[in-house]
Amino acid sequence: MERSDTVASDPALKSVEDYEPLVGAEAVERIMAKAARLHDLHVVNVNSTYYGGGVAEILSSLTLLMNRAGIRTGWRVIQGRPDFFSVTKKMHNALQGGDINLSDLKRDIYEQVVYENACRNHFDHDLVIVHDPQPLPLICHYRKKAPWVWRCHVDLSNPNPDAWAYLARFVERYDAVVLSLPEYAQPIGPPQRFIMPAINPFTTTNKDLSEAEIDDRLEHYGIPTDLPLVVQVSRFDKWKDPRGVIEAFRIARRQVDATLVLVGNVATDDPEGQEIFASLCSCREDRIRILSVQDSALVNALQRRAAVVLQKSTREGFGLTVTEAMWKGTPVIGGRVGGIRHQIEDGVSGFLVETVEQAAERIVQVLKDPDLGRRLGEAGRESVRERFLMTRLMEDWIDLIGAFEPHFRLRGAA
Repeated sequence: MERSDTVASDPALKSVEDYEPLVGAEAVERIMAKAARLHDLHVVNVNSTYYGGGVAEILSSLTLLMNRAGIRTGWRVIQGRPDFFSVTKKMHNALQGGDINLSDLKRDIYEQVVYENACRNHFDHDLVIVHDPQPLPLICHYRKKAPWVWRCHVDLSNPNPDAWAYLARFVERYDAVVLSLPEYAQPIGPPQRFIMPAINPFTTTNKDLSEAEIDDRLEHYGIPTDLPLVVQVSRFDKWKDPRGVIEAFRIARRQVDATLVLVGNVATDDPEGQEIFASLCSCREDRIRILSVQDSALVNALQRRAAVVLQKSTREGFGLTVTEAMWKGTPVIGGRVGGIRHQIEDGVSGFLVETVEQAAERIVQVLKDPDLGRRLGEAGRESVRERFLMTRLMEDWIDLIGAFEPHFRLRGAA
């Protein structure tokens, strides 16, 4: 028996059918019918880290769900030295509008490490999907026999012109580009599609937890629960504005008693994360807890127990931690930027803010009015159920892959 057949029949892995109580039988039948047409294909995803951040979170679930539906879907992670990831982090920031000095040395480091990864990875797949700028130039080093798609997860609404001019030379080689939102579109040759991310409700991060399980995780980390919890979960990244969260909390505390918990992790492809975490540690106090941990159950427990969750980003490609918290029925206050604006309907399924003062005002409002928090949370959960579950994301990708069907027929004939 081939491995793909084993995966497709393994009851230990979640299948599209497991989503039926959430999305309905009609959606399940439609997705499986579309997947059946792609059973002969072999797809591979390439990114820069197995954990930390939304891309890894998505790929860990989506690749398994695709395999479970009979579509052979692989996942490769490129390797790199610290200087490589220092350069690519600067590129990431520049794509979101930050400054960059794109010297010849930085370009040489970037292109050399990607070339070394091309030498290690052999792609004879029917479709290659490359995620974000880190592995972008891989396409230059293969005799392309199949479609290549670049999936960019960052906010491209206002990229640094120098960074974009340099990276666009590689982007132009791709057969299609996938962005999260239409406002991220760029004047490039390849066709652009727009696919918003989604969550897997069955992971450790998102599955139902009992009150005892929640208590256990919070107690393990010494997080007090005698006062309402205000929580932000995100990578330690300047675009997530952790200092703005702390400032907003301190303003809100003038009117309400609460405890702030900032929890995040440092992805292997994000060398700035440890520096930002270290800089925040001076803000710690009894009612301001700052943790750098890789514990999905803790994230789940915090998002469920929180009286309010913040995601006060100043740039945000999408913001999966917003989706996660909304799924748990917790009211969310998010920055009025990027994908957060497409998830939260202001005043209906959460609140959108632009300043520290607005964030503080909304914290106070939600903590003083638990009924409001419940209404926002219920609307947020229903919005995620309708729009942001993994089956929708899978169907969007199946539709995109299916658009290359003429090429697959020619490849098969060859």
